[in-house]
Amino acid sequence: MVSQEQRRRQLAREKFLRQQQRRTSARRKARTRNAAIASVLGVILIGSVALYTTGVVLKDDDDKTNANAEVTPSPSASKKAEDPCDKPAEGKVKTQTWKKEPAMTIDKSAKYAMKLSTTCGDIGIDLKTSAAPHTVNSFNFLAGKGFFDHTPCHRLTTNGIFVLQCGDPTGQGNGGPGYNIPDENLKDKSLKKNTYPAGTIAMANTGQPNSGGSQFFLVYRDSPLPPSYTPFGTISEDGMTVLKKIAAAGESTGAGDGAPNATVVIDKATVSKS
Repeated sequence: MVSQEQRRRQLAREKFLRQQQRRTSARRKARTRNAAIASVLGVILIGSVALYTTGVVLKDDDDKTNANAEVTPSPSASKKAEDPCDKPAEGKVKTQTWKKEPAMTIDKSAKYAMKLSTTCGDIGIDLKTSAAPHTVNSFNFLAGKGFFDHTPCHRLTTNGIFVLQCGDPTGQGNGGPGYNIPDENLKDKSLKKNTYPAGTIAMANTGQPNSGGSQFFLVYRDSPLPPSYTPFGTISEDGMTVLKKIAAAGESTGAGDGAPNATVVIDKATVSKS
């Protein structure tokens, strides 16, 4: 027969077991609930990252001013300089090419000047006709065909050498008129100690002799270069002011060689006999 004391102990033990079962059940439910919350948060986080990396976030998608911006990040956290240039004039780049260098039509004994009307200002250039007749004749021909109109200046170098490169209708650095012109004037008196002085305009090339086409570079600060690039003109004082403004805005990579941050487009190029 169970005594009253034994019965009391038995009831106390059963009550304790019931409490333990309730606590165990509560802990199990809490773990399940927390796991579900973590799972949902994980899905939200992954979804947010996916939206960000694919550019679907509305802010990025609506930012039309950066639609064509260079995506390589700058190594510094400094704020990008404000674009000092205007919007390009309406019009499209012409994609004409020719099989051979144009026939000589300029007067080799006369003076010629080139004007680059750009989104950043006008750049006047006195051409070295007698010293670089093939180059000047080619520019006279191409400008007359509207070849340079609406083309971007695709490269700005701000480290080591200091040049703005233009003349490629593709804007990628690999375009040209379809023909090559010979190197000229490589012993110009201005090229001292393997340096192209500020104010020089010279032909770009592939690194091989006589491989110039339509691409050229404008030197806005003395630049150490071997005399392998035809110098064919001198930039005006006002033109140098424009170039320095473009250079001050920097280039897109932050490493000293990339697309200019300024919107540099040649709206119109003209060559005239002076």
